[in-house]
Amino acid sequence: MNLADLKPYFAFGLLALLLLWEMASPFLVFPKGRARLVHGLRNVLLGVGNGLFTAFAFAGLWWFSAETSAKHGIGLLHWLSWSAVTEGILAVLLLDLWTYVWHRLNHHLPFLWRFHRVHHSDPHMDVTTANRFHIGEIVLSSVLRIPLIFLLGIQIEQLALYEALMFAVVQFHHANISLGSRGDRVLSWFIVTPFMHKVHHSRWQPETDSNYASLLSVWDRVFRSFRHSKDPASLRLGLDEFSDARSQTLAGMLTTPLASKPRPHDSP
Repeated sequence: MNLADLKPYFAFGLLALLLLWEMASPFLVFPKGRARLVHGLRNVLLGVGNGLFTAFAFAGLWWFSAETSAKHGIGLLHWLSWSAVTEGILAVLLLDLWTYVWHRLNHHLPFLWRFHRVHHSDPHMDVTTANRFHIGEIVLSSVLRIPLIFLLGIQIEQLALYEALMFAVVQFHHANISLGSRGDRVLSWFIVTPFMHKVHHSRWQPETDSNYASLLSVWDRVFRSFRHSKDPASLRLGLDEFSDARSQTLAGMLTTPLASKPRPHDSP
């Protein structure tokens, strides 16, 4: 059984573990009972739908691209004569760098932001928010992954490894949990942490437009987009322009890209 086969079991187990952690020791006080259940189900349903669509529409294309790249020696990693381990590490680094660039573009190009704001419009960020993405953003990122595979010479095993690592860290840093200020700060030198990512989900645009990294936090430090909050509990999460109840429904999230609502430039 390979990584791709194990992913659904791993995803469910990690989600269950982080949900239990959130319930036992939540960092922020969020709605409970039915409201919490509805909020989580909506986010998870989006994620499941996106996952199924990606599996049927793009997984085969990625596999074909990786196999063609390997067969004809196309791409950076096929031009190197390094060990499999070294090339695997480099593949993870390059894929994560691309994820950083793509995420940053989603914030700075108005067309892409229309889709990405579905993710940011959640006023109650928890582990289920990690699944809250518009299908339009998923399609665009999936299409762009095909030329990326050829450019870098990514093998399907390397892509599966990166996906597994990123999935775990993305679930982790969206969770409504705390490692404590010192623990979070130390870990944030290596990977994206809950406190670090809460800054990114702030309603104040200078904070929203920071901390773009998904797996390794080094990119925000290298490209000077890292931002720290002394009091993460005081952050206001979500987007002011999508605070109404309808924007939080499945229909509201799916139609968010059609809404003409400018980003407010308010003060913190």
